[in-house]
Amino acid sequence: MRPSVIPLISFCLWAVLSAPAAAMRDYIDVVGSSTVYAFSTVVAERFGKISEYRTPKIESTGSGGGLKLFCQGVGMKFPDVANSSRRIKASEVELCRRNGVQDIIEILIGFDGIVLAQSKLGPEIRLTRRELFLALAKNVPNPDGSENTIDNPYHTWRDINSTLPNIKIEVLGPPPTSGTRDAFSDLVLDYGCQTFAWLAELTDQSREAREKHNFKLAGEFKRKQRRLCRMLREDGAYIDAGENDNLVVQKLNANPDALGLLGFSFLDQNSDRIRGTRIDGFEPTFSSIASGNYPISRPLYLYIKKAHIGMIPGIEAFISEFISERAAGENGYLSRKGMIPLSRSEREDIAQRVKMLRGQAQK
Repeated sequence: MRPSVIPLISFCLWAVLSAPAAAMRDYIDVVGSSTVYAFSTVVAERFGKISEYRTPKIESTGSGGGLKLFCQGVGMKFPDVANSSRRIKASEVELCRRNGVQDIIEILIGFDGIVLAQSKLGPEIRLTRRELFLALAKNVPNPDGSENTIDNPYHTWRDINSTLPNIKIEVLGPPPTSGTRDAFSDLVLDYGCQTFAWLAELTDQSREAREKHNFKLAGEFKRKQRRLCRMLREDGAYIDAGENDNLVVQKLNANPDALGLLGFSFLDQNSDRIRGTRIDGFEPTFSSIASGNYPISRPLYLYIKKAHIGMIPGIEAFISEFISERAAGENGYLSRKGMIPLSRSEREDIAQRVKMLRGQAQK
């Protein structure tokens, strides 16, 4: 007797009908910045407890790595939200566009300071951005005053400035995919580099060429400036310590002479063990960053895939919690974690934009 094919047909039909439901994702997928990760996880945990939705999945990949994943496409297998400790680049927007991610919503959530932390057991050090450039750049201006660069000859901080401690230059920091690394390049290396007049001229020449619509020449000047100002040493003075800032804190305690590049929130949470280095005369504190006096601060962003609103449950509610007064306000729980809040008018403006997201999800 031949076996009946009816059960097999019934099973196949059930599988086809069930496939869309199985493919549905009922939680929000967030990737990106290790700095924003510290804030996102707190919001996600609270959101999971107080809302009807599942706790979002938060992954620390670095800003660049997160935006790369975010821009891979639209659909259940791709992230819904990217955290970033810098603004999205034009090249990343183009990657998104090529992969069908047409509408990206940018939400500014607050600010963070970048600190050079050190163990409280080590000698206190105060630095300028010019000194940091000279300490960490692969090539530095020739000390004889000529307009050319040489391989970095500095081994100790005292080699750069006789008033600094006579200890080895050793800075632990994030990889190139990190938004912290990008911001450090912009705010410290570029700034320090341009304290040398002949290097600052490259930026002026690039701008002048762009104003004359000579974009090829402008690009050449810009690439030369970045090569001279942003390339880090590879001889052990700068150590790629990965995306885990908690691990950097542990390494600082193991080596009191080293400095570590961290987000302010990690300094704030570990103030019993580490301290922040004064930069250009300003100590990294909540008030100095909020006032703009501390020179190394950067904005923090969320990027939301508009096509996923209404597709993945709870995105608009999660963003609403993130920018709410109880979270991101001056006395909010994210401020207590070290995030520097936006001004009241900025918060109100962003809250109105998020209300529009909720309206889109309900259509």
